Amino acid sequence: MKKLVLVLLLAVSSVSMLAQKPKVVTSDKTGWHKIGETTVDFKNESDQILVLGADRFASVKIKVTDAPINLISFDIFFENGEKYSVTEGQEIKIPAESKTVALGGEKSIKSVSFRYQTLGNSTGKKAHVELWGMKTNADK
Repeated sequence: MKKLVLVLLLAVSSVSMLAQKPKVVTSDKTGWHKIGETTVDFKNESDQILVLGADRFASVKIKVTDAPINLISFDIFFENGEKYSVTEGQEIKIPAESKTVALGGEKSIKSVSFRYQTLGNSTGKKAHVELWGMKTNADK
């Protein structure tokens, strides 16, 4: 019985740590769309945004507000199993954004995970990080 309780507690804590409400993109209009967002704390140094729905984008960028971060890198995972890694090593002051990363045509994004370092600030604010994607609809 103790083993069952331990396994259940472990499973619940793992799911709660990994649980994230996926962003459902409903618009397929040409232009920039917010894919997802998160608030960065000073404990975790990585995050993942899951993408569902109209998930085809030609390029992506990350916007930061409220507090600066050092964006180390991010990985874009596509529906077809491919992965595209971007090394940034860039301090993003506020409000600002990363460089735009072209994906070589519109591709279906499954998720994006990024690694960062939170930077101290005098107000103790947490950074608000948004992932944006560009739809070109070039294949329509």
